Amino acid sequence: MSAGRKLGTALLLALTVAATGCASTTGKQAPVATRAFKTADGEVTIPAKPQRVVATGYAVPALIEAGAPLAGISSWKRGLPMMDAKARAAYDKLPKVAGETAAETNYEAIAKAKPDLIVIGVPAPVLADIDLKRLRSIAPVVTIGPTLPSAWRELSQRQADAAGALAGFDTVKAAYDAKATELKKKYEKALPPLKLAHVGAYGQVDKGSFHREFNGSWGTNIANDIGANYYGQVKEKGGGSKDVSEYPSIEELPAALTEADAVTYSVAADGKPLPAVQYVLDSPLWKQLPAVKAGKTYPIRYTEAATYGQALLALDALDTSLAPLVKP
Repeated sequence: MSAGRKLGTALLLALTVAATGCASTTGKQAPVATRAFKTADGEVTIPAKPQRVVATGYAVPALIEAGAPLAGISSWKRGLPMMDAKARAAYDKLPKVAGETAAETNYEAIAKAKPDLIVIGVPAPVLADIDLKRLRSIAPVVTIGPTLPSAWRELSQRQADAAGALAGFDTVKAAYDAKATELKKKYEKALPPLKLAHVGAYGQVDKGSFHREFNGSWGTNIANDIGANYYGQVKEKGGGSKDVSEYPSIEELPAALTEADAVTYSVAADGKPLPAVQYVLDSPLWKQLPAVKAGKTYPIRYTEAATYGQALLALDALDTSLAPLVKP
């Protein structure tokens, strides 16, 4: 055999071995690279580069936004008003493997999706409604659910990290940071001096209570990023959202908000007050507040934002509502 033919034979053999991924004679594939991922329950071994991810709860909008390789998601109707056309198209296309609540998890549908990673984004108390042992028999499971309302920043980053989608996450975060910096500069003389109060969307009308939110709560944490300060604190911390919001009776409205220079309040994506907020706005006590008499009340949309993309919408909404503060 000539030297040229010998060389050609050797190259062909090398290419064949490379094409088969150095598989053994038994036909087994090379092992998938893994890494240790820390969760509240300890370390979980997950794929280093997941290829088929199932997401539920708050992980759904975060991972759609980050461009994760999703194979199935839970329903997340509450977030639809905050999805842009691209995110909505992805949401509509993906198989739904669970409903709006953790108890509506469809284990057969999850198995059918053939995930190599499952990211559960529900609050810790709700995990009791999920058969985690059954899920772990399908694929590695990481649980990264909401804690404090303002913690969506860290949690969405960790969800994206687990799903191998940090690049997409970082892009959206950078856009948010730039916008927040711009607005903080715009309102630097108007917002910080004000003693603000916020009426939230989760009051209980049937119990005669309203929802007051302080710094770091749903309706305030994004405003905090542009210089807003909501005075006071809860009387007794109860963990999670109860560390940054409380539910006084409507009779306590004057005592709670009289000191406020201005009051913001949560409204739906269409700008209409939610029932719990409308209850406050209709109260004669509301009309007697100094801030209300002075015309210093501001409706805020997208206060339920829990990703950087959604928070960009919230920044735009804040800028629209608070614009009178900086008008000449």
